Amino acid sequence: MAGPLRILIVEDDPMMQLGLEQSLTAYPQFEIIAQAEDGFSGVEAARNLQPDLVVMDIGLPGLDGIAATHQIKAEFPQIHVVILTSHQSETEVVAALASGADAYCIKGATVDRLVTAITAAQEGATYLDPQIARQVVQHLRPPQASPSGMQLSQREMDVLQLMVEGLSNPEIADKLFLSPNTIKTHVRGIMNKLSVDDRVQAAVVALRTGLV
Repeated sequence: MAGPLRILIVEDDPMMQLGLEQSLTAYPQFEIIAQAEDGFSGVEAARNLQPDLVVMDIGLPGLDGIAATHQIKAEFPQIHVVILTSHQSETEVVAALASGADAYCIKGATVDRLVTAITAAQEGATYLDPQIARQVVQHLRPPQASPSGMQLSQREMDVLQLMVEGLSNPEIADKLFLSPNTIKTHVRGIMNKLSVDDRVQAAVVALRTGLV
């Protein structure tokens, strides 16, 4: 690739912004072209500047990093996104990857690890920080259900899509104008059909098998 990798940083913590800029500009193959402090500004900066890669926090004001990543990837699939966050829950990791993020790195990791994540993302690979990879990989078992057992109803597909996006049962109920008890029944049915034990496993199976 000709020229340095053009990077947009989306991070609301000024000290973290400064640290990222100083750390990454020490590498001649990187160029920090802009920084944004919230998700809406990050999407707008990506739209206007067309960076090669975005380093994206999750816990952003206004529009969170997962939603911002989804918007950027929907408009500009060629822009790679590295999630850099303190959030380590499996549900958030799955939701981030489902949004189109190319890599997931934990704050506090070494700069070398972040550089590895950026390089992997730019090369088209998916990178998971070693701190969380083990717990996520536990959920990557292939589904045990038969193909017929994995046939979900349209309503179950709607619920599954929102599960993958990281929404809770009450949030799904609000989105679909159904009662929480009805959503709970659908979630139980989905897990039974996919032969999984929890919501995260269901989300990972859905992603791996192309259900969503």
